[in-house]
Amino acid sequence: MKHIKITSGKYEFIARLEEEKSPESCKWLLSMLPWTDQMIHVSWSGNACFFRLQERAFSVPFEDPIRIPSKGEVILYPGNIPSLQMGGELYLAWGPNAIACGNGNLMGNHVLTIEEGLEQLAEYGNEVHIGGGQTTTLTLMEE
Repeated sequence: MKHIKITSGKYEFIARLEEEKSPESCKWLLSMLPWTDQMIHVSWSGNACFFRLQERAFSVPFEDPIRIPSKGEVILYPGNIPSLQMGGELYLAWGPNAIACGNGNLMGNHVLTIEEGLEQLAEYGNEVHIGGGQTTTLTLMEE
């Protein structure tokens, strides 16, 4: 089982890669690592934050997508439904949420589940929400 380390300032989270649930999405995510980007707060969805993907994930298919991820779940919205939202998102839920945009509801593939650091997640989410974009890095951990 593969794990991804998510780090941002004083925060560190260890997440399980959900290869059985979303194999193509996980393959895509692994191809992006290591990855550093700005984590920003969502506009429409509640207690969550995300990386903007632009068109980088358009080729990723939907794999049993979900709309309401639980705290600590990371989903990939490929962004390949232009009538809803131009560009994709790597979306991290840190509290009550339902992925959406100004044009309607979105869905995404479950790619990561945070296993360590969950107790810091709401504090991190509030830091992103109140403090603005936070430089965040995802790296594959050695097995």
